[in-house]
Formats: sequence, C-alpha cells, structure tokens
Amino acid sequence: MIEAEVHLSLHNFLRSQAGFPSWPHHLTMARLVARALRLGRSALIQVGAVCGYQGLYRTSFIASALMWHGPVIIVATEAVQQRLLRVEIPRLQQWLQVNKPIRTGDAWPGSEFQGILLTSPEAWLKKQLTPSNDFPPGIPTIIDGVDDLEDWVREQLTQSIQPQDWDQLILACPYQAETIRNARAQLTQELFKHPANPYECYLISQTEADIFKHLCGALKSVEGLPEVWQKFCQDFSKTNEHSPLPLFWATTARRQGLFSLNYAPIELAESLSPIWQRQPVVLIGSALESETEAPLFRQRLGLDDVTCLKFASDSQSEAIQLYIPYQLPLPNTPEFQAAFIHKVRTLVCLSATAPGLTVLLVGDVPLKAQVGAILAAEFGSRVQVEKTCLDENGILVSGWEFWREHQAVLPAPQLLTIATLPLPSLEHPLVAGRVAHYKRSHQDWFRLFLLPTALNELQRAVAPVRESQGIVALLDSRVVNRSYGSQVLAALSPLARINYLDPSLFAHGNEENSA
Repeated sequence: MIEAEVHLSLHNFLRSQAGFPSWPHHLTMARLVARALRLGRSALIQVGAVCGYQGLYRTSFIASALMWHGPVIIVATEAVQQRLLRVEIPRLQQWLQVNKPIRTGDAWPGSEFQGILLTSPEAWLKKQLTPSNDFPPGIPTIIDGVDDLEDWVREQLTQSIQPQDWDQLILACPYQAETIRNARAQLTQELFKHPANPYECYLISQTEADIFKHLCGALKSVEGLPEVWQKFCQDFSKTNEHSPLPLFWATTARRQGLFSLNYAPIELAESLSPIWQRQPVVLIGSALESETEAPLFRQRLGLDDVTCLKFASDSQSEAIQLYIPYQLPLPNTPEFQAAFIHKVRTLVCLSATAPGLTVLLVGDVPLKAQVGAILAAEFGSRVQVEKTCLDENGILVSGWEFWREHQAVLPAPQLLTIATLPLPSLEHPLVAGRVAHYKRSHQDWFRLFLLPTALNELQRAVAPVRESQGIVALLDSRVVNRSYGSQVLAALSPLARINYLDPSLFAHGNEENSA
C-alpha cells in the first residue's frame, strides 16, 4: 500500500539528512496523507503552532504527493509555493527518484496531466466558488495553512462597489443619472455622519440601506446593467426583515470624501459544503482548536465527515516562560493605559542588556502609536513601529496583523510583550456584525467566535518565542480574573509561570551570546 511505501521511503530519507530539522510526527502525518489519497477520504490535520510557524510538516505531505500515482493539487500561498519549489520538492525528488511533473498556475494543465499542480488559495477558491471547469472534480487536494481559510473565503465572497463604479453606472444608465447621483449624495451625507474610528469602516444603518434599496429598485428594469452592480443588487435583494445584512458595510476615505460599499455573507458553510463533496481534501492548519475534532471550525466551514488528527507539542523544547502580573488594572478601565506603559518600560529596561529582538504586541491602534512614541523618546532608533528593518537589539511595536504577516522574516524575539488578549474588538463594525448574528441566533458569541479567534491568534503569535525559548509577558489580567483564563493558559502550554520580574530572567541570553 502507498502508506507503507511512503513510510519506508520517508523514514530512510530523514535518516540520511544530517542536520535536517527534526519533527517527531513526520511519518504519522505522511501515512495519513497517503491514506487520504488512497481512500479518497478527507482529513483535517493540526500540526501545532510551532511546527506551523517553522513549516517542518511540509516534507511529509510532499513525500506522499510525489509517491502517489495520480494527480494532486496543492493549495498554498505564493511564499509557501516558492519554498516548496526551491527546497522541499527538489530535495525529495532527488532522493525518491521520482520524475513526477510539477506545475504552477491558476487552472488545471489538462486531462492528461498526472503531476502536482501548485496554486494559490485565491485562484483555487475563486474557481471553486463560481461555475468553472478550471479544476476538474475528483482530484485530491491538499490545502496548506487553513488557519486563514475563513478569511480567504470571505475575501472571495465579498462583493464591492468602488467609487469609480458609480461613474460607470451613470454612463451605462443615462436615463437614471439623476437618481444615481442623488443616491450617491445621500449615502455620502449619511456615511460621513458616523464618528471616525480606526478601522475606517461602518456597518450600514437602516437609513443607508433604504437609500440603496431604493436605488436598486430604480435599476431593476434597466438592461445592460454593469455586472458589479447587477451582482451587488442581487445579493442585497436576498435579505429581508428577518435576515438583515449584518455584513453590509462601507469603507471611507474621509479626506477624499469617497466611500465604497461592501457585502459578504456571515455563514460560509452553505457556500463551502458543495466544494468538499467534489474531491477529497487534506486541510492542514497550525492550532485551529483545542479539540482534535475541531468541531467549531468544521461547523463554520461545512466540513462533515473527515478524519481528524492533532499532534501534541514537545513539552521540553517548546516551553515558554510566561509572566502574567496579578495587580494590573483590567484593559477596559481608565487606569490600564498608564499601568501598561509603566510595565512595558520596566520590561524593556530589564531586558535592555540581553541580545535579541523585543516585540510589543498592541492591538489598540491609538495605544500602539503612543507606546511607540514614548519608547522612541527613551530608546531612540532601536524602536520601530511596524517596520521590518530593525537593529540587532531592536524593539518592534506592532499590531497583531503585522506580526502575523512578518514574523517569518524576523528573528525570534527574546521577549514578547502582549498588551491584551487578541479578542476581536466589538468596536470593529465587521466583528459587531458577526456578534449581532450570533445574538439573533441565541448563540454564545463569545465562546463560539471571539475566544476561539483569540486563542488561534495567540498561539500563532507566540510560536517564534518557543523556538528561542524566550519570555512572554501577557499584561492582560483577565487571564487570572476570568473563567476563560484557564483556556488561555491551556492554549499557551507548554509553559513555566513567572511571578516576578528580575534582570536575571534575561541573563540566559547573555550567557548564550558569550558562549
């Protein structure tokens, strides 16, 4: 069987690679992927945050894909594709002595192709979510990095009306020009009444929805309506009083006086369920949920009958030192900001003599800028706000999104300080819209949406520190004052708790450097 062949070949390959980064689960994962290919049965694999960050697991599924006798699609980001093409695939091809053709592209090369096609999530989802023959059904598909799958899908399903689309609409519908101009003027007036927020986007109010509804009604009988308008109005008209548009929102450019309208469904399962029926899929993520079966993730994505596997962390090599102060004010109190800044200064001063990068993760946009300015005044050019060009002893002040996108190209920090748990902010209109949907359904929006999102983000953010066996300072006292704190600590395991701050905590960095 293919499982036994893959196991033996990969085992011999790993033994031959002197200095090859070890991961104890290579053979288990390779066998599961090979089994999925042979049986045509879908699988969901959680490799762990550290392994996901390092990308070690990719050797396993590449070996299975190369040894499988039929065609395979691998869905991965451009950066991962380049890694596979330049390192993983050539190295394994040489050892396995297989000449399976490898292609990259946005469509299937042809009916005779029996090799591996590398394609991007955007290209694959775009063709899967619309009627298309670019990817024939039945071809086993491996999707890498599914921690971001929901974002990829929602991005593909988002319909948008950009400022220039209004001009195109007027040109296409000259007899409705006055109605179109009036609707745009009314929407501009209403949208810019909203108080400014850091996200520059706003859920559409009922008044604004009524203006757009009136416009769609006027355009209903128009022939030759631009496709973007036709699709947008069609989606908008599907809603009713019992099913409002919680993710109908506007993004604004206040200085230019411009806005765009956007629509995206909240529920993704209905759109995705047919995709999983067309071909067997192996979905690989880092730390989707604490449970092996990942029930919430599967429910949101319409994944029913799949084989689930979750690999345990290495409790010795991946342990972090975790500092959580007990007396810090809660994040939603007026006292928090001053106390947080004082604690950050203390941490930075204590670690100043230790070599390595210091990272401060601050989700609050105004607070992030303020912390950056305060630290820059004291520590000079060592401090950078969301920049990748850093000194050897640099201090990076960053939001969660920037850190997630760039942590792979930055050195592993010796100190990671986290201001607050990365719970999605209810002040963000899109988060508020999703929470409203859970409330209407009488579901626990915190434990079904906010907390799982935060735990996944937290585990991925901390992964580089595990590699350096550094220190994580989590300055959110809700971890020790709220019932869900135990789930946060479980997600951060393996760890060693620190209850004090002392320069000796950072001495190991100096000792390693001198050695």
